[in-house]
Amino acid sequence: MILSPIEQRIKAKIEAVGTPLRNWDIQINYGIKTGFNEAFIISGEKRKELIEQDPKSAEIIRPLLRGRDIKRYSYEFADLYLIFIPWHFPLHKNTNITGASLEAEQTFKNQYTAIYNHLLKYKEELSNRNKAETGIRYEWYALQRWGANYWEDFYKQKIVYIEIMTDNIEEGYDFPSFSFDNQGCVLLNTAYMITGEVNELKYILSVLNSKLGRQLVKYYVMQLQNRQFRMLHQSVVNFPIPKLNQEDMTRFSIIAEQILSNKTNNINSTDKEYEINKLVLNIYGLNKSEIEFIELQ
Repeated sequence: MILSPIEQRIKAKIEAVGTPLRNWDIQINYGIKTGFNEAFIISGEKRKELIEQDPKSAEIIRPLLRGRDIKRYSYEFADLYLIFIPWHFPLHKNTNITGASLEAEQTFKNQYTAIYNHLLKYKEELSNRNKAETGIRYEWYALQRWGANYWEDFYKQKIVYIEIMTDNIEEGYDFPSFSFDNQGCVLLNTAYMITGEVNELKYILSVLNSKLGRQLVKYYVMQLQNRQFRMLHQSVVNFPIPKLNQEDMTRFSIIAEQILSNKTNNINSTDKEYEINKLVLNIYGLNKSEIEFIELQ
């Protein structure tokens, strides 16, 4: 992206004051790849049916967020759920299992009969997902990619965001669009999550969703066609965000919580978002002309 002189000055100030996210004590990871959504993604009605057949089904059915569900400071839950099945489940914590396991499958069948029978209807399609791995590295009934090194982070409070953000408010797109999940939702691989200390996360969330946050996306993320930006890990970790003391971060965190609550309850939060914008512009030490430029974007 070619920057104008004023944008170059703003970017230089951002980098002088901010610490790249890669140097924060946070983790950024992408969502789940099922390999065959029809088998693993179910409606609320189907969830209820599977739990009625076998109450243990509830243990491995998780609320699901798709990238398209995520808005700025909110998300639209579509009453969809993911059957969350790691490789070698339910023996997935047994490090001695290194490939597809008949023992794991039999244990799964015995312990989670309703879900096993549900997936059995799709066995042919599931077995054909990736022939180099399915039935070799993992069982036919398991997710193709399940976040082996970070799956427990899905249970944590986290920032969530869509992989492809669109800067087109005229067509109803929020930009930027980062939200916060405290319901233990699982994400598909069209979305990412940021985990870490909660107070820090809510501060980071408020910066990312501010008007200055728009500039971060434009300065550090590769633009695709049609005003779209692909929010890959290697781009987002470059966002420079000032490190504040706990007291100052809490100021941001409290306002972010108020906005999140307002969004959940369909209460207008324009005044709170304006307050966040002013605070963010202040911590970057921008002058009047630079602030005016950002506010007009």
